[in-house]
Amino acid sequence: MLDASVIKLAQAVEKKTVERRRDFHKFAESAWTEFRTASIVADTLSSLEYEVLAGDQAIDAAAMMGVPSLQELKKHAERALAQGANPKWVNIMQGGKTGVVGVMRFAKPGPTVALRFDMDANDAVEVQEDSHRPYREGFASVNKDAMHACGHDGHTAVGLAVAEVLAGLKDQLAGTVKLIFQPAEEGVRGAKAMMVKGIVDDVDYLLGMHFGVTLKRVGQVACQTEGFLATTKLDAVFTGAPAHAGAAPENGKNALLAAATASLNLHAISRHSAGASRINVGVMQAGTGRNVVPANALLKLETRGTTSVINEYVYTEAMRIIQTAAAMYDVKVAVTEMGGAAGCGNDAALVERVRQVAERINLFDEFVPAGNIGGSEDCTYFMERVQQHGGQAAYVMVGTELTAGHHDFKFDFNEQALFKAVAFLSSAAADLLAKK
Repeated sequence: MLDASVIKLAQAVEKKTVERRRDFHKFAESAWTEFRTASIVADTLSSLEYEVLAGDQAIDAAAMMGVPSLQELKKHAERALAQGANPKWVNIMQGGKTGVVGVMRFAKPGPTVALRFDMDANDAVEVQEDSHRPYREGFASVNKDAMHACGHDGHTAVGLAVAEVLAGLKDQLAGTVKLIFQPAEEGVRGAKAMMVKGIVDDVDYLLGMHFGVTLKRVGQVACQTEGFLATTKLDAVFTGAPAHAGAAPENGKNALLAAATASLNLHAISRHSAGASRINVGVMQAGTGRNVVPANALLKLETRGTTSVINEYVYTEAMRIIQTAAAMYDVKVAVTEMGGAAGCGNDAALVERVRQVAERINLFDEFVPAGNIGGSEDCTYFMERVQQHGGQAAYVMVGTELTAGHHDFKFDFNEQALFKAVAFLSSAAADLLAKK
């Protein structure tokens, strides 16, 4: 039986999966700088005879959001090389194009199934205390200001294990599998550039996965996830003209007042009757001195909605207000999209099929009706595109004990969850790809 073969193959790579997770944790890389991680992913997929798409083949450069400066990218690429990254892949991924896709086409025709795994770490400093297992056991992050505080190290390790399991079953499968290793989930910056590239345009079934969140015990599983909020992250830069505030204020153009006016009115945007809507200005920076008319100002804000339509409404209103505030004070404004995610739901038919697989493999003792992401996750860009093209998508959660909440400097998880996730996702993919 296929399930038994999957379990056996997942058990065979269990130790390797833990080792990989710890390696990724030690060499944590944040958004768009995952050169070493992505290099290992690409090398591993190649060794398993997957077709590997990377760099410009996997990422649409024009759709990348919130990318570090070229100087920062160069520094991180050099660090990755010093830490063992394959120069071939680092060269291909120049400019931060660190997305990787592994494609395997089986001999018999069938559906195209995609699984998505995020790779990036948080911009965080990991705690250095003996009570923290990664520090105590020598795999805490050695990279400054980068820490896997959300479990993406585990997600990537699971993805490589799934790749190995499915490669071992290739004679029993039909269709095509795509394993998507996505950069820059933190700040919801990476998925859109891969979606726009067309990576999932031919996908019939797509699965995303996360450890923990609202499932905080090994043995729990949720075959669908709720609470996805569509979002857009924006930076608005106002540029006016400086002047002496006492001697010649009429010569100045006040960017601070434009930004302040925008900020107040952004929070006055009407709520939407079709569902929850949100807006928040989280940062306002402006001015250079007490007696200088402020020539520059920066707003960092976000919009959210329970659907993409609601978020688009808030975004459109926000842009109107920002541009009008700039016009009021005769200053210029440039708005840059720094991140984003779609709003979408899970397809009931796929959720039910995945649930049957989870019950059949008998590795879970509690089936939670639904996990709740409680915010935004840009896997929704892939999910929404697949659904727009007539396919089905679902996002699952696999339970694990957490030492601290996600994005906490003391975050760690129970590595027993790794095997369960590998077996579950491999079984779900194999079920969808099984020869008829």
